[in-house]
This record gives sequence, structure tokens and C-alpha cells, in this order.
Amino acid sequence: MQDPNKIIIALDMARVDEVMTLLRQLDPATCRVKIGKELFTRFGPDLVRQIVAMGFDVFLDLKFHDIPNTVNKAVAAAAELGVWMLTLHASGGADMLRAARDAVADIEQKPLLVAVTVLTSLGEEDLAIQGVQRSAVEQVQRLASLAQECGMDGVVCSAAEAAELRKLLRKDFLLVTPGIRPQGDAAGDQKRIVTPAAAVLAGSDYLVIGRPITRAREPVEKLLSIQREISGTQ
Repeated sequence: MQDPNKIIIALDMARVDEVMTLLRQLDPATCRVKIGKELFTRFGPDLVRQIVAMGFDVFLDLKFHDIPNTVNKAVAAAAELGVWMLTLHASGGADMLRAARDAVADIEQKPLLVAVTVLTSLGEEDLAIQGVQRSAVEQVQRLASLAQECGMDGVVCSAAEAAELRKLLRKDFLLVTPGIRPQGDAAGDQKRIVTPAAAVLAGSDYLVIGRPITRAREPVEKLLSIQREISGTQ
């Protein structure tokens, strides 16, 4: 059964008071929230615990990428915080991904493990500079297949690759899509972006949306408008 609660709001802010002002306007039943590197580095695990205690499902987006033992311990520590989902880089390799899976194997309320394929800020020319000879689509497919083989619950990918991934991967393998911009919103630093409706139609399970909601004059109304757009596709 598909999860009707598809929107994850990226809390890409520098101050706790800004975060709390937004969260007090939101209903945890209508969205989830993402904590990334800046917030976590500034305020640490206590902020995660505080937001979890408010009833929100927390997507901890720290993109773990290290030797297998280090990632295993980091994932176990994140799970203790009660997060709903967390990220790691698929490019860390099979042993690292399996070590992450093993870290949550015996936990009753397991966080979902999603692997980052190719960052949505990277275009074809960026991959070429890194020495990757495949196209972005080919690289995403290769890393997504590796993530599935190693027991991940899903991947982070652009909706531009979602339709092909849906053909390649299991139906229950989650596709989490950043780079979402409602029609008319600025692209910002994202290069491979799509609208919410297009992402859902392409097969995305969860949509990560930050500035279009958090910087809106009326964040709740903006969230509702995006939900209405999505519901028109189902």
C-alpha cells in the first residue's frame, strides 16, 4: 500500500527558533521533516530527539560514507535517536552498505535506509570531471541496483531517473526524490529538478521539498497546495 504522506520538508535552516516556529505550524500527520548536515552539526542529537518527541517522523540526512565499521556504528547511533529514515552513499560500496543493514537487523523499529546515488546538484559535466564515464542516468541505475542487492530500503534519486528505476527495481523499493520545485519556483542550486506531480507520476515515493515551503510567506498553505497537486495525480 502506498504511503499517502509523501512530502518531507527539508529543515535547511541555521537557527532552532526558525525551525520550531515552522514546526509549530505543521501537523506531523501531514508531512515528515528532514534534518541535514547544517542543523545536525550546529545542534546535534538533542534537536533530533526534540523533534521526534513532537511526533514528527525524522529523515536524518547525513549521507554516511566511510569504512564499513564506522558506518555500522553511526547507523546504530542514529537508530537510537528514533529516526524514521537515514541516508548513506551508495558509492561507499557493498561492504559498507551491508554493514549499515547489519546495524539495524535486530532493532524492532528499524529506520529506513536509503542510499544516495548521484547528487541532484551534479550534471553530466560534473561526473565527467570526477572520471565517471557513464551518463548520470547510467550511474544512478548502477548504484541503485547495488543498493537493492545490499539490502537497502530505497535510494535517493532525481525524479528524472525515477521512471527507469521503477522498471529496474522491486516495486517496494523506495524512491526518495529531492530537487522538487513546484511550477514557477526558482531552481536554486539544483540542476535535475521536476515538479511534485511529475515526480509522483514518474514513480517517486517521497518528495523532499525545502525552500519552496520553508521560505513561503504561508508555509502551511504552500504545503497544502503541493498536496493538492499530488492528489490530482493519484
